[in-house]
Amino acid sequence: MEKRNILVTGGCGFIGSNLVSGFVDAGHKVTVLDFGGKPFRDDVTFLDVNVCDKQAVIDACKGMDTVVHNASLVHTKHNRESVIWEVNHQGTLHVMEACRVHSIPRLVYISSASAVYEGEDIINGDETLPYSNISQAPYADSKIQAEKDVLAFSGSGVTQCCAIRPHVVFGVGDNRFMPAILQKAQEGKLKRAIGNRDKLSDFTYVSNLVDAVVMAENALVPRSPVCGQAYFITNGEPMPFFDFVEKVLVELGYPPIKGKVPYWLAYSVAAIAEGLDTLKGGTLNAENGLTRFSVRYMVTHHYFSINKAQRDFGWQPKVSLDEGIAITVAALKEKPVRAA
Repeated sequence: MEKRNILVTGGCGFIGSNLVSGFVDAGHKVTVLDFGGKPFRDDVTFLDVNVCDKQAVIDACKGMDTVVHNASLVHTKHNRESVIWEVNHQGTLHVMEACRVHSIPRLVYISSASAVYEGEDIINGDETLPYSNISQAPYADSKIQAEKDVLAFSGSGVTQCCAIRPHVVFGVGDNRFMPAILQKAQEGKLKRAIGNRDKLSDFTYVSNLVDAVVMAENALVPRSPVCGQAYFITNGEPMPFFDFVEKVLVELGYPPIKGKVPYWLAYSVAAIAEGLDTLKGGTLNAENGLTRFSVRYMVTHHYFSINKAQRDFGWQPKVSLDEGIAITVAALKEKPVRAA
């Protein structure tokens, strides 16, 4: 694999920092573009740049062979739409313009499996599924439009593009999914599941995602089947959402989840919570799973085929779901997350 200059946007977060380390380990020279992020490696260049600053993004991308665009705001409430769209969509347009200006050969967009979710069951869904036509949340809506634009951009100049769609990424250093679960457990709010606990969900151990992105980036050359394509990336081991949560909690010494809360009740509570949050102006990064979008996810099948990635660039998930949970739990035992 030839050594390339690779810029990773949002490279200081959980997924981003793992992507950075993955590309460094693969022998590439990596630059991180992150707004307010804290540097974490001495062998990486860090740029404190907001993806909403078009010229700063263009300047940062000069001399790059690849951009891995990971920066986004995950916000599934129905508020703060303008902020979410500015970061998730407008920021993506700025990255695309940087690729055009500097004739950057490769652009990998970190998308989301929610691009095809309409609140109904998805059973072994593949990439032939259409984009959602129903507005689920500004996060999903903005990611859909950004992915559409990136894939349409592929091959329009010298830049070849692809989109990677992970689902529920977890692992050591997760600062969103696991902490929210553990905080609720510590507060005694995870004693019951929502719904019948029979709906299957996909999960993705973070190193499997990193492997997929590194391999897709390497395959992103003219006339490759990867160009202009989207790929679901998961562990390929669907299981009920609350079974996954219980596996983690029991290993950490919490009691099993017993009983259930009716979907209609959980959804109503989430709607009220969102409404109150909107009245306060809308808080970012403070969802804790209590949004209408999240509640719908918990009571529907949503798992995906990973055959296309296996076929087109030879990726296979190396770390099983059980192994990933064990590694994550061991790290949490070493460094527990405390309720705020």
